[in-house]
Amino acid sequence: MTKLPPLVAIIGPTAVGKTEISIYLAQRLNGEIISADSRLVYRGMDIGTAKPSLEDRARVPHHLIDVTEPENPWSLAVFRRAAHEAIEEVHLRGKLPFLVGGTGQYVIAILEGWSPPPKSGDPGLRRELEAFAATHGSQALHKRLADVDPDTASRIDHRNVRRVVRALEIYQVTGLPLSQQRMAHPPPFRVLRVGLTLPRSELYLRIDARIDAMLEAGLVKEVEGLLARGLSPDLPAMTAIGYHQIADYLQGVISLDEAVRRMRRATRQFVRRQSNWFKADDPHIHWFEARQGVEVSIVELVRVWLGENGD
Repeated sequence: MTKLPPLVAIIGPTAVGKTEISIYLAQRLNGEIISADSRLVYRGMDIGTAKPSLEDRARVPHHLIDVTEPENPWSLAVFRRAAHEAIEEVHLRGKLPFLVGGTGQYVIAILEGWSPPPKSGDPGLRRELEAFAATHGSQALHKRLADVDPDTASRIDHRNVRRVVRALEIYQVTGLPLSQQRMAHPPPFRVLRVGLTLPRSELYLRIDARIDAMLEAGLVKEVEGLLARGLSPDLPAMTAIGYHQIADYLQGVISLDEAVRRMRRATRQFVRRQSNWFKADDPHIHWFEARQGVEVSIVELVRVWLGENGD
């Protein structure tokens, strides 16, 4: 039997250090990086997404970064197709693909071979759900989802109305919750899952430092430029942490201090949701604390894994 080609997944919470470590690994293991971050696909959204710099991308080839405009959001199905194409191209070049990111839905869709659930085909249903959120609030709509599909609800922020609506559409059309609609097929590669972690208190300090660095690097100006282009703050891309809060500040809804406070809180909440995707007790994940020098141990793990699998 022909052995499946390898894929190494580098996963973990935001701000843990996935970008730096994955670049180190790719340089030493003849690899290329496929981003599994739902915000890095957007052009012009660089600072608030902590996008790898052009210098970093020159050191190691990166894929699925800057591939669409904020006005043209990607669905899970589009990402899945593009990621499979990128992984196949890396294999054809004789290199090792690294799937790197913290968007749990994107990562797991690739690693577990999800097939996207069917579309509802009923625009009236979507309008009804969106109207409910507009009238009663996003939390009330989220509660409707939690009542029928608590697993999916735990993974979606109530403010992400688009995803909540999508999950409710699937339930109302099929009669089954989204968590049971994830039809999986074995992926066309074998996977090594490497998880990076830090104690939550240390991670929060890194998050605070990252937000400060974003502001110093010009996050307010970046969001101002996006709004000046005519982008609506309600676009899915603009609901990303940082962009949403800074847009509120620029529109006079809140102060800058309040925007920063909300950014910190939203990022902590996001970390907790990420832990629902990447569980500390998952036996399939090789967890490492993201300390200085941990890259050497991970390189050794990957080399042993590749050797055991005949590469």
